Amino acid sequence: MDGGDGARRSTSEAEESERPAPTLSDVARAAGVSLATADRVLNRRPGVRLATVEKVEAAMAALRFERHPGAAALARRARFRVAALLPRGSNPFMLRLRDELERASRRPAARALALDLMEVDTFDPAGLAAEIERAGASHDAVLAVGLDHPTVAAAIDAAGARGVPVVTLVSDVPGSARARYVGVDNRAAGRVAAALAGRLSGSEPRSVAVLLGARALRDHRDRLDGFQEVLAARYPLLRLDAVMEGQDDPDLTQEAVRRFLHRSAPPAAIYSAGAGNAGLAAALSEYDLQPLVIAHELTAETRPLIESGAIDVLIVQDPGHEARSALRALSAELTGTQLDEAQERIRIEILMKDNLP
Repeated sequence: MDGGDGARRSTSEAEESERPAPTLSDVARAAGVSLATADRVLNRRPGVRLATVEKVEAAMAALRFERHPGAAALARRARFRVAALLPRGSNPFMLRLRDELERASRRPAARALALDLMEVDTFDPAGLAAEIERAGASHDAVLAVGLDHPTVAAAIDAAGARGVPVVTLVSDVPGSARARYVGVDNRAAGRVAAALAGRLSGSEPRSVAVLLGARALRDHRDRLDGFQEVLAARYPLLRLDAVMEGQDDPDLTQEAVRRFLHRSAPPAAIYSAGAGNAGLAAALSEYDLQPLVIAHELTAETRPLIESGAIDVLIVQDPGHEARSALRALSAELTGTQLDEAQERIRIEILMKDNLP
């Protein structure tokens, strides 16, 4: 009997010794977290909730996970999967941003990131939230152009609770647990637009109009708030007659502007806080109007419009800087490193026909 038990123990021990040692990926899978989160717990880096730390440590104990002497070096060489959720459609700035993200992901500084670019409907809160949830379950981090909506915020919070950092780009979701926002101060951009409208549209009582993609886009709403703030404080003779929404689509924008012009007197100035500017120019041409037009971003759509005089001023941000900054932010979140805040500040510039690059 003793010999039989000993033989069985020897066989079991032999099988145990031949079984592959559990990896950190096995631990992450058992704990239901991302590899990046498991790595954070293993290396005692901040930013992980206590309940998540306990889950990971319990999985390590259950699997008898042992840290390999070269694990830190291996972690530094690891590649993290990042989902970049960008707006579906023809928005020229977003198309350029996509190109810049692809370019930035090939730079040596981003070698630890494997970037998956995905198109989503950023005007649909339920759809965007579902995409964030899916990306949070399959990737180590998420980059998303945000929609300021409770459903989207809840999806970001859920990803963060699982240890998957979410960085918002261009448009923020400030009430959420997002790790960082990368983009310009959009309220300041709106203030700049109002100051330009006030200075350039004359001193008589006049009307102005604002064109947004959608109020639900936080960047557009912040621009509107900044615009209204400066009009009220410094230019009381300028009256805001209408706030239109065109979904950043040229055809929808043209129709929205047509409806406004059909029922209202021509404005002295129009501030276009989103995209779809070809539609704005087409509608103004139909009515043979040339108000002061202040718009955003130098793109393949807006360059010919400012060159022709259909747009007077552009307020711009650098999509290349934003793409590089977003990837640096994600890398810092995943590896626990620090950012140079001065380097990450995205600046606002003003362009006119006379100083186009």
